[in-house]
Amino acid sequence: MMTGRVYLSRKFAATAMFLWAAGFSLAASAHGQAKPPAANSITPNPPAFEVVSVRRAKPDCNFTTSGGTQGHYTGRCVTAWMLISNAYEVRSFWDHPAGLPAWADEDRFDVEAKTDDNTAAAMQKLPVQEQEQQTMKMLQSLLADRFQLRVHYESKVQPIYELVLAKGGLKLKLLPADRKPGWGRSVRGELEMHGRSIAEFARFLSQMNLVGRNVVDKTGLTGNYDIDLKWTPDDQQGTPEAGPTLITALEEQLGLKLVPAKGPVDAFVVDHVERPTEN
Repeated sequence: MMTGRVYLSRKFAATAMFLWAAGFSLAASAHGQAKPPAANSITPNPPAFEVVSVRRAKPDCNFTTSGGTQGHYTGRCVTAWMLISNAYEVRSFWDHPAGLPAWADEDRFDVEAKTDDNTAAAMQKLPVQEQEQQTMKMLQSLLADRFQLRVHYESKVQPIYELVLAKGGLKLKLLPADRKPGWGRSVRGELEMHGRSIAEFARFLSQMNLVGRNVVDKTGLTGNYDIDLKWTPDDQQGTPEAGPTLITALEEQLGLKLVPAKGPVDAFVVDHVERPTEN
């Protein structure tokens, strides 16, 4: 059992590579910044996997995940916290949240989940982002059933950044409407997103805590873009080979600007979680 709060703007080191495409992505809602529903507040009869297997992973296992679309998910050597982070887009793998029991961030599991063939076929016809959202809801149901997870959100006014257009205008090209969302990658000082919206980009900056605050999209831009951003992290500034800071790179390379402001920041609150029973 656990109780704890993890503010989405909480700082952590985003030094590891983050990839998304076949796995869970930053699937945007119609409002861009809306959070996914809590497990104890989603609609009755939420979508669920038909077959679920949860087993303790072997010692010295290697972490891998796949799925996220077409109604299936495979996680090898994953922790409960990794599953929660995927299901609710709380990407704080590298920062141990307050109140999290040791087992939830240490015990490793192999998880295999899939829907029935009819559901998988129906999901395959949906846009990739909708497939991802459906699979997230299914993973939330899995956590509620097998890990007895109960969560909710709280809101607190905190310093944020508003993402707006810079004076020089946007330096990104709008992609054709039929261009499907693509993959992305992020390593220290580099970020690529292919066929993604500015709202998703703002959410990524928030979830990876790249600027130390939540970022809210205020550009008013719609549609998808290819984003290629390079900067020098703050702790490497001052060296002869240093490039622009992230905030400077946003304006110079993308035509976007971060404006300090204050606004509500959602806190993800875990009310209860238990070790799963194996099958």
